[in-house]
Amino acid sequence: MAADDRIRPVDLARLAGVSTQQIRNYEEGGVLPPAERTASGYRTFRDLHRQALLTYRTLLKGYGHPTANRIMRTLHSGDVPAALALVDAAHATLNSERNALRATSEAVQALAGAAPPEVPRSGLRIGEVAALLGVRPSALRVWEAAGLLTPPRERGTSYRTYGPADVRDARIILTLRRSHYLLAQIRPVLEELRREGGSEALGAAIAARAEALAARTRAMLEGAGALYGYLGTSQQS
Repeated sequence: MAADDRIRPVDLARLAGVSTQQIRNYEEGGVLPPAERTASGYRTFRDLHRQALLTYRTLLKGYGHPTANRIMRTLHSGDVPAALALVDAAHATLNSERNALRATSEAVQALAGAAPPEVPRSGLRIGEVAALLGVRPSALRVWEAAGLLTPPRERGTSYRTYGPADVRDARIILTLRRSHYLLAQIRPVLEELRREGGSEALGAAIAARAEALAARTRAMLEGAGALYGYLGTSQQS
């Protein structure tokens, strides 16, 4: 290769908006292909490293750090089929999340519109609700601390007593949490259900989640395209 093909570590760092130490870490960790060394031990980067860096940065947008790192490391170890298998697995996971979202939408809509569950007049204790939902009592306490549940307290003992509406809300929270909704995203859903008995906020939350998945799909397609281009270049080098 010609001398003018060389790229300084600082120029690669500026390209990605990271430090030169991070560029060295990328090379040592296999995110970038091995660099040549000068007689004095300094790394020499080439255009292939620039393309690898750009590919990695594009992969990050859709696949995230752990998967993008594994894809590039596996590719640079020489195992192209395994790198492509990681891409396939990421897309399969995304498809599973999309299917789960559809199921969540149907389940939560049914819960929101169903009659409140039958609960003794005295209410249920936290352990009973936890057993009913199949969660630990600590999960209910976390939801309460986040303001999602507000079970009344029994006079004298201060024990929590969950009524029908509390149990319904706990079921909705659990269903949404299993589809990776944040606690802050669940709050407006419950607030509207309590206030209006409607599901407008629920529909908006599910639509927002669907749009986030669509955005990830687009980002993953962009990353896969960049990887395809890099594969062609790296295999010619």
